[in-house]
Amino acid sequence: MSDLNNVLTENQVSELLAGSMKDPFSLLGMHTNEKGITVRTIQHGAVSVAIRERGNDEILEEMTRVTDAIFTCRIPRRKKHFKYELVITYDNGFQKIIADPYSFLPVLTEEDTYLFNEGNHHYIYNKMGSHVIEHDGVKGTHFAVWAPSAQRVSVVGNFNCFDGRQHPMRMLGSSGVWEIFIPGVYEGEVYKYEIKKGGTGHLVLKTDPYGSKQEPFPNFGSIVTNVDRFQWSDSEWVKRRSVTDVHAQPVSIYELHLGSWRKAGPDEEGDYLTYREIAEQLVPYIHEMNYTHVELMPVQEHPFVPSWGYQVGGFYAVNHRFGSPEDFQWFIDYLHANNIAVILDWVPGHFPKDEHVLSYFDGSHLYEHSDPREGEHKDWGTLIFNYGRHEVKNFLVANAVYWIEKFHIDGIRIDAVASMLYRNYSREEGEWIPNRHGSHENLEAIAFLQQVNTVIHDQFPGVMTIAEESTAFPGVTYPINEGGLGFDYKWNMGWMHDTLDYFEQDPINRKYHQGDLTFTLWYGFSEKFMLVLSHDEVVHGKKSLLEKMPGDDWQKFANLRLLYTYMYGHPGKKLVFQGGEFGQRHEWYEKRSIDWNLLDTSVNGPFHKGVHDMMKDLNKLYKNEPALWEADLTHEGFTWIDYNDRDAGVLSFMRHRKDGSDKLLFVCNMTPVIRDKYLLGVPFDGSLEEIFNSNASQYGGEGTGNFGGTMIEKIAHHGKNQSVRLDLPPLAVTIFRVHEKK
Repeated sequence: MSDLNNVLTENQVSELLAGSMKDPFSLLGMHTNEKGITVRTIQHGAVSVAIRERGNDEILEEMTRVTDAIFTCRIPRRKKHFKYELVITYDNGFQKIIADPYSFLPVLTEEDTYLFNEGNHHYIYNKMGSHVIEHDGVKGTHFAVWAPSAQRVSVVGNFNCFDGRQHPMRMLGSSGVWEIFIPGVYEGEVYKYEIKKGGTGHLVLKTDPYGSKQEPFPNFGSIVTNVDRFQWSDSEWVKRRSVTDVHAQPVSIYELHLGSWRKAGPDEEGDYLTYREIAEQLVPYIHEMNYTHVELMPVQEHPFVPSWGYQVGGFYAVNHRFGSPEDFQWFIDYLHANNIAVILDWVPGHFPKDEHVLSYFDGSHLYEHSDPREGEHKDWGTLIFNYGRHEVKNFLVANAVYWIEKFHIDGIRIDAVASMLYRNYSREEGEWIPNRHGSHENLEAIAFLQQVNTVIHDQFPGVMTIAEESTAFPGVTYPINEGGLGFDYKWNMGWMHDTLDYFEQDPINRKYHQGDLTFTLWYGFSEKFMLVLSHDEVVHGKKSLLEKMPGDDWQKFANLRLLYTYMYGHPGKKLVFQGGEFGQRHEWYEKRSIDWNLLDTSVNGPFHKGVHDMMKDLNKLYKNEPALWEADLTHEGFTWIDYNDRDAGVLSFMRHRKDGSDKLLFVCNMTPVIRDKYLLGVPFDGSLEEIFNSNASQYGGEGTGNFGGTMIEKIAHHGKNQSVRLDLPPLAVTIFRVHEKK
């Protein structure tokens, strides 16, 4: 072995060549000793390597090949470190000049890694992952990844022929964080992490957990990109959002799946519109339909299309099928410019087992629990995050912050919260491990959800958080200081199930099930509820909403209009899934556009277009009437008139503002029988103005109604001193404005 290498042992040489050192910087790069300065580099495939001072074209020293790919030289005339470059020549004559990656000090600070290890670095995505920066006067890309049990982590890409021996990273102390700055690597470069797993030594290629862009299927490489370039124009929107009470506003949400809302063609595996194209078509449609918000099923990168995005492979990456991160930023900016809020589905409850993502990341169960009784959802074939591990919690909390800060989203809806809250979720006895108190609550997940809500509400006022939580877990929308989880809203799954169960009944049997409707008001204000008819209700053999309805086509459509109008009268914010607004017949299929052709009345008759037009008007009425949303989360905005007439199938109630003003009377006839001169006792005097009728002819109904309104009479009924005679159309809701006598 050359004398120039007399400070390297054979074992060190072996480790360098194998790329198995946890701190290759301790031997590579520039080092001082009693004889001057030594420089070492590993350059696989190089014929020769020389050193020159940065900014000087003259060669300072030719390096000597020690063994295989290790080159070294001494510079005896220098005593202090200086900035230098490597001049590398390959056997094909190609020459490359780069600053030595092993000549740079760490980019991450001790504070960065300390906060991350403590679980409190809420903006860690600005440090982890890949970022084009200028470091010590040189432009390149900084890479950082957490893999505490790995024997070695390297960045690989076209820039090093995907050779993991070329750019092994260093671990920063005991933090488990590996990093390296590679000069000359810029935006657009594809990269992966080659990880030599702890224990087995097995080499595996992993996608960057913090990567903001990924290659198209099936390659899964991360792509160096800049998500800070986009020039936002929504500062007034964000400012206005920050001072808006998320509860005292109309919230009518249109839920959509970007891949199937509209497509450019029939190809089930392609023909996707881009984020920009979708936005340009979506905005006029949302305006036409008078929705206030859109909710996007997950746009995070996911390998398996039929998962609908709920098996996320890249938590920080935008789905490549519709464009780039910048395209998605444009999408949201464009919707904000048109006064439309954007809610994003977020999935911190589980992740897929695909080898290229988070599972068994560094040779240990890093992101997931090691025991499948804690770490696996057998129903879904996915893994469960270890919420008790600080760095995992940091990864997820920062991810929520990332979508708000970098993409300006207005809310997150957290999927499958129930699966997070309970250790025994969908498990038989013996298949789960109790918490430290011997109970089934997942205390770590509860703390995580509380932290997410705290961080979002503290740092981004006006951004709403929504829980899809299907159990009676107490306090989902209660303040955290009262023991709650701190969500702004909870999906009312009980209302959804009970209401659909009722509407699926033949009308002749509904009198035996009227309690399904009235029961929801017994608990209707125990949480801040959102009423949802989501994608989950129109898949997997459940049938579309229209086809759930009993009877012939006339009854099906009348029932559907009845369902929607009843829903908009019931307290709680609203959500309807794409296609439901015009009565799609088929179940939703994620690879095919919804059936827009049904709106063609010349082919399909008036019913689909009628439902569509009714939803347009119903949303407009909802937005324009504060009585329907100002106090819809408390009993102050709702009063029963009569819920006992089971035989006639009639329900009636009032919606009003907190002070009792602006009264709207809803009368629901749940049967296909016309109720002429139906006598209803009312607690006010004056007159009624009919302002909405789900049986109107323009909606596909017969037009039966009250021809503008009626007067209230001094006839005692239903325990009231006054009453009114109403003509109730079949399978319909009639809405009246109350004009009280002064």
